[in-house]
Amino acid sequence: MQYWMPVVSFLLLASGLAVEYLYRSPWFTEPVMFAWYAAAYLPVGLPVLKQAVIQLRKGDVFTEFFLMGIATIGAFLIGEYPEGVAVMLFYSVGEAFQHNAVHRARQNIKSLLDVRSEAAHVKRNGRIHTVHPKDVQIGEIIQVKPGERVPLDGYLRTDRASFDTSALTGESKPRHFRKKEKILAGMINLREVIDIEVSSTYENSSISRILELVQNAASRKAKTEQFIRSFARVYTPVVVGLAVLLVSVPALFVSNYIFSDWLYRGLVFLVISCPCALVISIPLGYFGGIGAASRNGILIKGSNFLDALKSISTVVLDKTGTLTKGTFSVQNIQLVDGNKEELFPLLYAIESQSTHPVAKAITDYIGSPNGTLPAIEKQTELPGYGIKARAGGKEVLIGNRGLMDQEKIAVNGMASGENGTSIHISVDKHYAGYITISDEIKEDSALAIDQLRKLGVKQIIMLSGDKEAEAQRVGKLLNIDRIYAELLPEQKAEKLEEIKRNHPGTVAYAGDGINDAPVLALSDVGIAMGAMGSDTAIETADVVIQSDQPGKIGTSIRIGRATRNIVWQNIWLALGVKALFLGLGALGMATLWEAVFADVGVALLAILNAIRIQNMDFL
Repeated sequence: MQYWMPVVSFLLLASGLAVEYLYRSPWFTEPVMFAWYAAAYLPVGLPVLKQAVIQLRKGDVFTEFFLMGIATIGAFLIGEYPEGVAVMLFYSVGEAFQHNAVHRARQNIKSLLDVRSEAAHVKRNGRIHTVHPKDVQIGEIIQVKPGERVPLDGYLRTDRASFDTSALTGESKPRHFRKKEKILAGMINLREVIDIEVSSTYENSSISRILELVQNAASRKAKTEQFIRSFARVYTPVVVGLAVLLVSVPALFVSNYIFSDWLYRGLVFLVISCPCALVISIPLGYFGGIGAASRNGILIKGSNFLDALKSISTVVLDKTGTLTKGTFSVQNIQLVDGNKEELFPLLYAIESQSTHPVAKAITDYIGSPNGTLPAIEKQTELPGYGIKARAGGKEVLIGNRGLMDQEKIAVNGMASGENGTSIHISVDKHYAGYITISDEIKEDSALAIDQLRKLGVKQIIMLSGDKEAEAQRVGKLLNIDRIYAELLPEQKAEKLEEIKRNHPGTVAYAGDGINDAPVLALSDVGIAMGAMGSDTAIETADVVIQSDQPGKIGTSIRIGRATRNIVWQNIWLALGVKALFLGLGALGMATLWEAVFADVGVALLAILNAIRIQNMDFL
């Protein structure tokens, strides 16, 4: 909307009222008065009338534009010029408030997320070339200088680096990364020049996917929002019909019936009945909730998920990467024959081909062996089990106890009493030993569980593919209600379905791995850890936590509840005020000025209430 239009309209309306009622100028005759107020009406009225015509051509008759149009034109026909101008003026002011509120919410999201760099410094043929990130291929090395944003996802080639990740996670504290750790587009390099090996194209980078998710979020409507729009489509023609009856029926029963008086009542009734406050403020409330979540490093893919978040009664959590850091370290290696010189090159060659955190821990521990590594002839990752490979002419299995049992390789009870995760190894069907790996619990995991209990979550359950002893250790430290361990991906899905059957209410699942995707899809609300989570988990989830902090699960619930409260406050405010003034209008006790308050005034109050959520502190 052109903001000068309401200003011009207001100045003409105010000067017209001053001339008409304060100075009572004799030259301000009926024709002059009509022309003056018509000039005040046109800047704000024409856009609304134009929109009404557009909607009429589409077959959508009973819109707020149609109501405003017939009410204000009717006011001019019966000589109530100032009231006709005022209705349109305040409606346009309400539209301006709405536009500003939506623009502010969009800018909040854009400023936080639209941080894609337009330049990448790529190393080619021993020289640095500055190109658009779209022109960089997977596997190429890019250089990022201090203060620059990372243009593409990749793995750190430099030994260490520090980044400002606030645009992605909402966290102001710098994060430190080591060589081979995943770096995401949008992070800002804080110190020395670094090298990154590109792992995703520009279109498939994390920040591009995030922006697409946020832009599509508004299209997923909450049930309340859908109901209000359906309600408005029925409500509007009903009140138009009632307004027609209000004007025509009294002619049959009232002896001193004056058409202009009852037409005025009908016009007042129409203006009051306009559902602007509902159809504007409620979507704005949900959009504000999505914006507030984005500001806190939480991406919610639609207002329907905001509604679902507020009623979560059971939270099911993955262990590795969700409650724990997923950054494993080797605690012990026990080999059957102690032949490290032969086995370590095989392990390094195979695990260096995998991006799994366990593989990284093993390669970091072994270090790059001297000499030529065995050639990888074939390698297959078995979700929930481990890796099966053929390297250097040998068949090598690296995985959990289930993989050994499946391949009928006797473990002979080794590593059964140790804490941590045991990774077993076999070469050519002969058991070669095991590696014990442990994972640290995230700093805020205990606080996250405590917050969920304070928010009224009744059951907190952990599903893990790790062995029983390690899962029980983590679960007991965090005071989790029930713990299920040694689950394959399909078993996790079966267990979640069982939980949903036994626990009425909304069930949320939080995870980060590829094996969590089926469970995320089955849950009522799927929550993915986005910073280090798999692409599949992020795409499948309904909510993405960019900072990987489980404490943000509680934050998302609080945002969902605050959004729901604001939406229902606006519904009751709009319906309550309209019901009161509709009654007064029908009885002839309300003028068009009161009608303006009942419609545009309530819409303004509802809009101001809706944008409150963008300034709330949910930490």
